[in-house]
Amino acid sequence: MAMIELIILVLLRSCLLFRHVDAAGHHGGVHLGSQTATLLQWKSTLRHSPPALDSWQQGTSPCSSNWTGVACAAVQRGRRAPLAVTEISLPNAGLNGYLGELNFSALPFLTYIDLTYNSLHGEIPLSITSLPALSYLDLGANWLNGSIPSEFGNMPRLNQLGFAFNNLTGCIPASLGNLTTLVSLSTGKNLLTGPIPEELGNLASLQLLDLSKNALSGQIPKILGNLTKLNILHLGFNNLSGPIPHEICLPSNLSYLDLNTNLLSGSIPPCLGNLTTLNFLHLGNNNPFIGSIPAEIGALVHLHTLSLSQNKISGSIPATFTNLTSIRDLHLFSNKLSGPLPREFTNLTYLIDINLANNSLSGELPSNVCQGRNLQWFNVSNNMFTGPIPRSLETCRSLEILDLSSNKMTGDISSFGPYPRLVIANLGRNNFSGYLSKTWASNINLTIFAMEENMITGRLPPVLSNLEKLEASYLRTWELGDVGGPKPFHNQFSGSIPSSIGSMASLSTLDVSYNDLEGSLPAGGLFQNAFAKWFLHNKGLCGNISGLPECSSTPIKEFHKARIHHLVLVAFIPVCIVIILSIFVLVMILRKRKRPQITAVTDTRDVLSVWNFDGKLVFEDITRVTENFSDRYIIGLGGFGTVYKAQLQGGRLVAVKKLHPTEEGISDEKRFFSEIEVLTKIRHRSIVKLYGFCSHPRYKFLVYDYIERGNLHIILETEDLAKELDWQKRVATARDVAQAIYYLHHECNPPIIHRDITSNNILLDAAFKAYVSDFGIARMLKPDSSNWSELAGTYGYIAPELSYTSVVTTKCDVYSFGVVVLEIVMGRCPRELQSIASLEQHHELAIEDMLDQRLPSPTTVEKKEISLLVEVAFACLQTSPQFRPEMQDVYQKLALHKPPFVSPSHAHTRE
Repeated sequence: MAMIELIILVLLRSCLLFRHVDAAGHHGGVHLGSQTATLLQWKSTLRHSPPALDSWQQGTSPCSSNWTGVACAAVQRGRRAPLAVTEISLPNAGLNGYLGELNFSALPFLTYIDLTYNSLHGEIPLSITSLPALSYLDLGANWLNGSIPSEFGNMPRLNQLGFAFNNLTGCIPASLGNLTTLVSLSTGKNLLTGPIPEELGNLASLQLLDLSKNALSGQIPKILGNLTKLNILHLGFNNLSGPIPHEICLPSNLSYLDLNTNLLSGSIPPCLGNLTTLNFLHLGNNNPFIGSIPAEIGALVHLHTLSLSQNKISGSIPATFTNLTSIRDLHLFSNKLSGPLPREFTNLTYLIDINLANNSLSGELPSNVCQGRNLQWFNVSNNMFTGPIPRSLETCRSLEILDLSSNKMTGDISSFGPYPRLVIANLGRNNFSGYLSKTWASNINLTIFAMEENMITGRLPPVLSNLEKLEASYLRTWELGDVGGPKPFHNQFSGSIPSSIGSMASLSTLDVSYNDLEGSLPAGGLFQNAFAKWFLHNKGLCGNISGLPECSSTPIKEFHKARIHHLVLVAFIPVCIVIILSIFVLVMILRKRKRPQITAVTDTRDVLSVWNFDGKLVFEDITRVTENFSDRYIIGLGGFGTVYKAQLQGGRLVAVKKLHPTEEGISDEKRFFSEIEVLTKIRHRSIVKLYGFCSHPRYKFLVYDYIERGNLHIILETEDLAKELDWQKRVATARDVAQAIYYLHHECNPPIIHRDITSNNILLDAAFKAYVSDFGIARMLKPDSSNWSELAGTYGYIAPELSYTSVVTTKCDVYSFGVVVLEIVMGRCPRELQSIASLEQHHELAIEDMLDQRLPSPTTVEKKEISLLVEVAFACLQTSPQFRPEMQDVYQKLALHKPPFVSPSHAHTRE
């Protein structure tokens, strides 16, 4: 009887299989011809048939003609063992189409599917869940949307399941807990919500669990401690809350634990020290964590990366940290740590990146901190460290970023360097002494050099002009009025500014105020458009900059000039009295007929203007050359004002933005003075320069540097201009804009939010260099302010969170930048799509389809650059501001090709 039941069961299963095959069309599950037809039919639905599928040809067989990405095997069918398609492996093959167009039901013997890193759209077809033999499925890095079908829980042979880097929504199905043979589950970088299912604790074979960068909420299930074979657990970038459960310490094979950027709280459990195989631990940026760092962390001797940054951890760094002899990246910045560094830090010879900034650490730095000669990034700024620069740092040739600023360090820096790889050197706000030696000129990659508020003396070495990449140098000392009064010591640079510095094309900032410099400013370079405040309070600097005295040609000439002035004064005192009385009478007569005058932009009354001009004359010059603001000279129109082109008497071209006359004028006036306030405080080579302004009841206008090609929006709308803006120029434009916003967010104090980053507010000069303009609604992020504001900006570029909150953050600019980057790539503004955030969800377009078709196809190198732009754009366009990158990360990624924002599950991944 049992035998009969078994035969009936087998027959039933066979019938079901054949029924399933018949539904696929002509017994496709049995006959290779039907499987071949199914694959060819799918190929025909793909856009731009990729070269990877050139071998898929009509009249050939996938099993005998070596079709790319297809493998076959004999399958047992009674007494026969016909060949059938068992594997489809086409990662990064350029596939562009809908996954649902592939009839998986006609390929019932598939055991392996890898379609990662393509441009496949649509929802995950349910037909995949009907493949009884499937053990490996990875659809990561595509454009899939919709939810994860719960039917996957009915596929007991699955051991690899990957959906990462798509736009899947909904919850993680609890049914996945049925896949007891599952070894790897990856759903990272999607839009999944809800809690982590408790049922995942049943996956006893699981080694990798990556649920990162979604919007998962709730607490971390304690039952995950049952996953004793777990090697990688990545839950970062979610909304998980509550404490870290102690059960998380139970998987003894865990090597990678990432819980960063969540809402976790409480203290760090000491039991983490039991995870002795751990080599990556990231708990940064949570709700925050409090308490001290457990000494048990020092038992993690295999740890390569440790990040506890951006929390409120207090106490000292445990002495047990000296046992972390494998550590490469150590990030403890932005906490409340205090006390000295353990002397035994010298044992950490593999250290590459140390960031201890923004704490209250004290004492001297260990002398041999770079003993292993591997150190590249060293940031201990904003602490209370004392003593000299560690001896090993003075010869640490691997250094790229060195930030010792805002401490109490002392010592002679005369012999400091050279550093062939150094990009940023910030030694400002300490008590260093000595002089700048010629060795600094050997730091050929130096971009930022800050030595302000120290006790440095001597002359500025002319060889500094050899630093061709230098963008900013800060050598000033304290300013009167600083909190706590002036410092007892300050820099005392003497002599003149070397004339060779005027030829430095890259230099955009040179602050040498409050020193003992004298002589004339060099000609050329940044000295043509410099801030006067950079040179104030010196011994005798002079130059053709408003706010500084003019330079006389020779001392003898100056002496004779003084004598002549004296004689004139004595001879003409009576005349002067008559003139003064006449002027007084004239002023009284004309007091109600006051003419408008252009005013040089000031910052605490320091003149910013690049001209040494008389305001009245410049006003008259502007009104004359524009024929009293005739329409003939209009180069731009906007809701805020009209922009005119004006060529002044000296030949200088300027752009004049005149406010529209309004009856109320309150909001326009606010924008007018907001732009003046912001632009007087900043200077950057990718931000348009403001020269002056005129404020009068009849006229209100701003005077800027004239940028030849106009705004990016018009260029992209004009076919000939758009063609001239080729792919290389477009990539450079995005990079220029990113650098400008990075400067506003991270280099200005307080940070500045532009709030209206659009293609209309990006200008291009004759060489296609990009400039950010229009700061009429910009906001400064003041720490004592709530930073609430009315909704403002341009439709299509406004971050979605501003529709339900009035809190302005830097992430609003990040979102707008993402829109602009897509506009640069597409050649048109993507705002016509109902939701830009949905572009990544629906993926109606692949990258190739997104490209501006007016340009030739990009080269291989350009394709990589464009792919990087698209990746950056979609990262910036995340609906939740929490998941958008900071502008610092964006700029570094575009300029230095840094790793992805969301790191894959690798132990060596940098924060």
